[in-house]
Amino acid sequence: MDCPESYELVFQASAVEDDTVIVRRTAKEGAGGYPIYEDETGIVRAEISELGEVRMLASGGHQVFGSPQVRAVTEHTET
Repeated sequence: MDCPESYELVFQASAVEDDTVIVRRTAKEGAGGYPIYEDETGIVRAEISELGEVRMLASGGHQVFGSPQVRAVTEHTET
């Protein structure tokens, strides 16, 4: 399976600006057999399929995630 190295997750918020997080592929796989991606802090974690389906993974207690928009990051869009 050829998966991107990183994705941009965009969490939409109605009252404030959208929150964007860059997640990078790890060596781990999720329950669905797809790669697990996480941000540099390890707090935001997601299993992302090759079709762009996202399953957010809790890294601690009391986390509640919305469903983010997901897009693969290419070399020229990374900061």
